[in-house]
Amino acid sequence: MDLPSSAPRGAPRGARPQEAWRPGGCRSNALILQGGGALGAYQAGVYEAMAEAGMALDWVAGVSIGAVNGALIAGNAPERRVAALRTFWERITNERIWNVLPDGDLFRQWRHEASALLTMLRGQPGFFEPNLPNPWFSLPGARTATAFYNNGPLRQTLRELVDFDRLNDGGIRFSVGAVNVASGNFTYFDNAHMRITEEHIMASGALPPSLPMVRIGTDYFWDGGIVSNTPLHHLLENLEGNTLAFQVDLFSARGRVPRSMPAVLSREKDIRYSSRTRFVTDQYRRIRELEVELRRALEQIPEQQLDAGQRKAKERLERLPEVVILHLIYQQQAHEGQAKDYEFSTTAMHEHWRSGLEDTRATLLHDEWLAMPPPGSGIQVHDVHRA
Repeated sequence: MDLPSSAPRGAPRGARPQEAWRPGGCRSNALILQGGGALGAYQAGVYEAMAEAGMALDWVAGVSIGAVNGALIAGNAPERRVAALRTFWERITNERIWNVLPDGDLFRQWRHEASALLTMLRGQPGFFEPNLPNPWFSLPGARTATAFYNNGPLRQTLRELVDFDRLNDGGIRFSVGAVNVASGNFTYFDNAHMRITEEHIMASGALPPSLPMVRIGTDYFWDGGIVSNTPLHHLLENLEGNTLAFQVDLFSARGRVPRSMPAVLSREKDIRYSSRTRFVTDQYRRIRELEVELRRALEQIPEQQLDAGQRKAKERLERLPEVVILHLIYQQQAHEGQAKDYEFSTTAMHEHWRSGLEDTRATLLHDEWLAMPPPGSGIQVHDVHRA
């Protein structure tokens, strides 16, 4: 995964990976990371490409494995971030299925399913391990009664690989999403308003019934992906200026009509965990279009005829930030099925990482995508797979 460095053509001449670069007129570069378990290595590849291109990073928001990857990025110095990601992903993956079968999609599918089965039976080192006894044989209220695995190993991994002082005070805004188990409400833990600990990150990734709910204060939380698998709306609701956002999705909303039960299970999972990105983007596009029309209408009214509320609205609408979203979506391989998000083999990890690296490099070659649009353009979305 050590490949030559290349900066975007719009970056300053001679830009190096350690230099922070933003498009002209852009206040903030953001990285938005969806949940998706083992597919999260794709996000590590995306960040490696951003780092080698010298991209500045001002805000990281994540859900589930996106929260973990985000913590590894925000909780380390720029020159150590890729190494921290690599250490994490190499630790939690190992090649337990020998590549002794012939090559081809059918045999790769067998290895894929066998590796996922081993994850279910044994857990993953540095991440999670099976609860004993199994929750079906635990009494109500027992420590093991509400999840099949415990995530104690992840707590130790986070403490080792993440500098939480830097994460909270290092200049990068960091947000993770989780769901309150009792109320069902979606919550964001944001270092702009609180100190983030490993508990907040674990809460964002506590997907039931696999992993246990996490207590923070007097409340209990589950994986944010239950309600929304993307934190994009949190970014759009809290913009503080023109923004270039890398939206990294691990499930694709678009796909083939299934022709078998395994394909049905895989497609259902893709739709369930991907649709929020499309919904949020479309919703905010419509809102922005209405805001632009309202601003134009207010501009047609003489200033002396506007009341105080209308003047205030006009001033706000004149300062609407421009948003460019670079949408990166993991493209499922032919041999991958519904277990793709819990198949943690080393081979799969390297394939996912490489895919994120190559997709992002291809995206950064489009200079026109990196430029801030003229005022009033609204939200622009670019996807290298649909260019």
